[in-house]
Amino acid sequence: MSADIGFVPGVLPPAAAPPDSLCFAFRGSRLLVRRAAGQNHAGPPAGTALPRVGELEGLGLRPARRQFLGLDDGLCCFAWELDPGSPQPTGLEFAELRGLWGSLSERIFWLAGRAFQIMDWDRTHLFCGRCAAPMQAKNDERAKLCPSCGLVSYPRVAPAIIVAVVRDDALLLARASRFPTDMYSVIAGFVDAGESLEECVRREVQEEVGLAVRDLRYFASQPWPFPHSLMVAFTARHAGGDIRIDGREIVDAGWYRAGSLPRIPERISVARRLIDWFVESRADPSPQGNSH
Repeated sequence: MSADIGFVPGVLPPAAAPPDSLCFAFRGSRLLVRRAAGQNHAGPPAGTALPRVGELEGLGLRPARRQFLGLDDGLCCFAWELDPGSPQPTGLEFAELRGLWGSLSERIFWLAGRAFQIMDWDRTHLFCGRCAAPMQAKNDERAKLCPSCGLVSYPRVAPAIIVAVVRDDALLLARASRFPTDMYSVIAGFVDAGESLEECVRREVQEEVGLAVRDLRYFASQPWPFPHSLMVAFTARHAGGDIRIDGREIVDAGWYRAGSLPRIPERISVARRLIDWFVESRADPSPQGNSH
């Protein structure tokens, strides 16, 4: 991802926030943005922009809590948590973050994801999980310190694997129970405590579809701010077994050739990047169906 090109993370904010600072202001999980003039909502948004700190302060908005994120091309960036009852200013809109993909620039979209994760951690770690004392922000790192018992809490990151399993010229795709009825994707799952990423790949594929895999190769990683995951992507080859879905998390699965894919995830996700990699490397121009 190109999310961090030109972005320098930071913890200590300036003494006073410059008025032109970028403001990632959230009311719940919705980000405050400005739509392009005359834009309708029938299709994907275009020309969406972030407000600036000075603009929001001029409108009378104040954060319940704020976090300094760092500098983006020299501009200060802040994450604001707004009160649930904060009004929507004229000309601005609270929008779901996932729906802003393709509207905001890629870098700003992923910075918004970073802002949401940090803001969500801030508001869910106001008190110590060990002794319930109010937490204090540390000045030397992104963390909170309990002044009573000394517990240090860092922003949560939940690692998960996602893997493209290939057999000859076919890709394993599965439909999770939470997916729309026609949506298929590659296998994914969360890493257990004490488990390596490779062990997690083998376990998840075995548990969900009953297959063994080999030749694991790292592909890419992607922060996934819904709400705080880190997706680590692999490719692998089928090593044995027939598909046996678990019937709980996975309700259907099959081997699909590049020319006959079902509905697949949008380009926002590393899942789609894995599928696109398969299509580009093993293109099958004549649809030949799939083998379940």
